[in-house]
Amino acid sequence: MKIALFSDIHANLPALEAFFEDVEKRNPDSIYCLGDLVGYNIWANEVVNEIRKRKIPTIAGNYDFGIGRMSNDCGCAYKTDSEKGNGSVSISFTNSIMKDEERAYLRTLPAHIKVEFQLNEDKLNLLLVHGSPRKINEYLFEDREEKSMLRIMEQADADIMCFGHTHKPYHRILNSDIDGQNHFRHAINIGSVGKPKDSDVRGGYVMLIINEDSSVLDKDSISVEFIRFDYDIEKAAKAVEESPLPNEYAENLRRGY
Repeated sequence: MKIALFSDIHANLPALEAFFEDVEKRNPDSIYCLGDLVGYNIWANEVVNEIRKRKIPTIAGNYDFGIGRMSNDCGCAYKTDSEKGNGSVSISFTNSIMKDEERAYLRTLPAHIKVEFQLNEDKLNLLLVHGSPRKINEYLFEDREEKSMLRIMEQADADIMCFGHTHKPYHRILNSDIDGQNHFRHAINIGSVGKPKDSDVRGGYVMLIINEDSSVLDKDSISVEFIRFDYDIEKAAKAVEESPLPNEYAENLRRGY
């Protein structure tokens, strides 16, 4: 089974359209969105409706959660006063353009999606979250201590945990001993479609491959492909510059941060 996973579009319609064009060529068996549809660009309603019309199972990101409730807090961990100021402009602008029906959709998005496979006379649990199972806006960076990451996954009963929020893709394989046997768990950050932060300006997503032989006992039986695609960055950047949004967000798109 080929499962396409994407996240963190952040109202970047040109990137989302390019993503759909790319993923449809790869013909996945299923597709899931891990949230943060809105914020930082001008096409919040359009992005929501592109997801809705395709009936893609989607969970709430922290930005979606805030905008869905017309909050002035997106749950973002801004580090400087400048970032906080820009963030206030972004959430205010997004709230001002959001239509009622699209806002209601964001408000009703689920927090998690869990998919349980029955393979090799055993279960294999896939958990989809935005930040972490514990908190919608918790950042799970690649350098998270292994014991901490394992504890999070064990408590959530997740063999494969996919998430976004940091906009920095990675795949870590963790091993815990259960009754004298290796139990491999996969922590996968799927990156960002519309606001990458890993110095690669292209949009990104993941293709997760689970087959009939996949097992928690074999770390190589689950495949993860990180896919990057080009999109019209200048169209997205100029849309920011022609809006009330801070021009810094346009430069972030051009720099991949």
